[in-house]
Amino acid sequence: MIDGIIEVIRKVNDFINGIVWGWPIIILILSAGLLLSVRTKFLQLTRFKESLGSTIVPTVKGLRKKKDKNSGEGSVSQFEAFATAISGTVGTGNIIGVISAILTGGPGAVLWMWISAFFGMVTNYSENVLGLYFRKKNKNGELSGGPFYYIAYGLKWRWLAYVSAVFCLFAAVGMSGVQTNKISGTVSQALDKAVGFEDLSVVKLIVGIVIAAIAGIIIIGGIKRIGKVASMLVPFMSLLFIVLSLIAIGMHIENVPGAFGFIFSKAFTFQAAGGGVLGYTFATVIRKGMARGVFSNEAGLGSSVIAHSASETKEPVKQGLWGVFEVFFDTFIICTLTSLTFLTTFDPATLTGFEEDTAMAMKMFETNFGSFGVAVYTVILPLFAFTTVLAWSYYGEKAVEFVFGKLGDKGRSIAVIVFKSIYIVLIVFSTFITSDLIWAVDDTFNGLMAVPNLICLVALSGLVAKITKNYFARKKGEKIEPMLSAYPDLNEEFKREIEQSPGT
Repeated sequence: MIDGIIEVIRKVNDFINGIVWGWPIIILILSAGLLLSVRTKFLQLTRFKESLGSTIVPTVKGLRKKKDKNSGEGSVSQFEAFATAISGTVGTGNIIGVISAILTGGPGAVLWMWISAFFGMVTNYSENVLGLYFRKKNKNGELSGGPFYYIAYGLKWRWLAYVSAVFCLFAAVGMSGVQTNKISGTVSQALDKAVGFEDLSVVKLIVGIVIAAIAGIIIIGGIKRIGKVASMLVPFMSLLFIVLSLIAIGMHIENVPGAFGFIFSKAFTFQAAGGGVLGYTFATVIRKGMARGVFSNEAGLGSSVIAHSASETKEPVKQGLWGVFEVFFDTFIICTLTSLTFLTTFDPATLTGFEEDTAMAMKMFETNFGSFGVAVYTVILPLFAFTTVLAWSYYGEKAVEFVFGKLGDKGRSIAVIVFKSIYIVLIVFSTFITSDLIWAVDDTFNGLMAVPNLICLVALSGLVAKITKNYFARKKGEKIEPMLSAYPDLNEEFKREIEQSPGT
């Protein structure tokens, strides 16, 4: 019976996914990115140096600013907001997702990841700008924002805002399932290699229970605890992965030109897998690259802006610049390193598309580093996935708050508690779901979540350009009214706080 239900879910999802990730959504993603790029004068290029200078460079130099005393108890520092957001994007999609895209769409899919990321940098920037501009502040000083807020109060389509929030809720559950599924699969495979197990389902169950228990402790603490955990784990796991990837690529440096050759030559051809068994249509290459790119960096989904909106910063553009770096780091650094490591380790011409992505990811590390590689991979992948589980729990929580907003503080609190409880329980059950099915289902929800967000971004692109122009004009010394919030009272409050603490 269960197998029959799963098969029905698979068929329904395949049908919906074919529509959601068809040409309309691909055209919408690229068109929205192009429009926003034009209206912001290609900010991802013209302001990229400034993005680095005001975000990651001060962090690396140890100049990370402590949380401002004027900020509400529910807000977090700019870096903690970024760390939470990047922990939601840097997950299994950066390793297993990229490998899956290459296996199912050919090496050419990597180029379409880069293309989606180039426009995604300004898309993510625009989401953050609108998220902070339309965010709300409750009586406890907690700041909440996201696509449902700027759709409801900017576009003023409340019905679409509720649709966006519901899709976000399902996407959060789906994303948690994907990450937990990959954690349990990775750990069970590693243990099986080390000592051998007859029944891996028991190992997966234990792993699921442990993840749920640890995640529950952190999730209950809300954005402040999630932000602190993310700000500690993200730098460590990212640096470890980058170092190992560079070493692996260096070991096969002679294969790098060939890897790039495959990526570019197979991006516009109907045979995307060289001499492999499978031949992929041009549309499949684009779809796999775009879908996995968006799945990885989340630009266009409107998810990471939920974390950014909790930032203490009062300037929408300042937090928006973190979004530019976020997509750059996620795709152009992490995903590119995964692609090159994979394509230099294995001969792209022999890839058939039938290999299991999780197994191939581990095999990539094992081929380059032996048992040490398996051990390190067993640490890196779960960390990537676990921080994503934490971030998406917060996204789902904010979606629940928005949907049940009319129930009052008590009603919202009960709804959030119910969601967190269900979210934690589902972490355990997701360890048993078929890997390819859970990827496909979450791909569908991601696409559904992107549609209302992209529609709103296109409609409010002029406002994004206006807020951007206002910020940089003030930086040049022009005496004009700051555009900090869509609400006059909050705008005045933020102005006073900036005067007291100019760095915010």
